[in-house]
Amino acid sequence: MPRSVDEWLPERHLARFVVEVTDGLDLRAMVSAYRGPGSAAHHPRMLLGVLVYGYATGVLSSRKLERATYDSVAFRFIAANDHPGRDTIAAFRRRFVKEIEALFVQVLLVAREMGVLQMGTIGLDGTKIHANASRHSALSHEHAGNPRVEEPGGRRNCRPKSPI
Repeated sequence: MPRSVDEWLPERHLARFVVEVTDGLDLRAMVSAYRGPGSAAHHPRMLLGVLVYGYATGVLSSRKLERATYDSVAFRFIAANDHPGRDTIAAFRRRFVKEIEALFVQVLLVAREMGVLQMGTIGLDGTKIHANASRHSALSHEHAGNPRVEEPGGRRNCRPKSPI
C-alpha cells in the first residue's frame, strides 16, 4: 500500500494539473484577507484547488466537495489529506466569488496554452428560476400532516377510509 496520497495518483492526472496551476496563481489578495487573530484557516490555494477540480469534474455542492475530500483520492491529493468543512467551502466561495471567477479564467487560459483544455458547458452564474406552482394549490406542512376526508353528508374523518 502506498505511503502517501501522492503515490496513489498517476503522473498525468487532472488533480496534479490543478495543483500545479493553482500553485502558480497570485493569491496575495486572498491570503491577506485572512490576516489577523483567530484559529488557523485552510489555505486559500487548497480551497481554490478543491473548487477548480470540483468544477472540472462536476462536483459543485459544498457538501459533496467536503465528502469528496474523504472519499476521492484526487480530492485528497489536492486538499493535502485535509478535510475542509462544507461551511468553510461555502463561505470561501461566497467571500471570494469575484476573485474565484477571475482565477478560474486564468486556469482555463493556462489549460488552453498547454493543450489540455476540453471545453464543455460551464456555468458560473447563480440564476434563480421562478417556479410555476400556484400559491393556492400548495399545502402547508401542518395541513399536509393532518389529512381529512369529507364524507357524503358533510361529516369529516381524520383518516381516509381503507379501500378494503
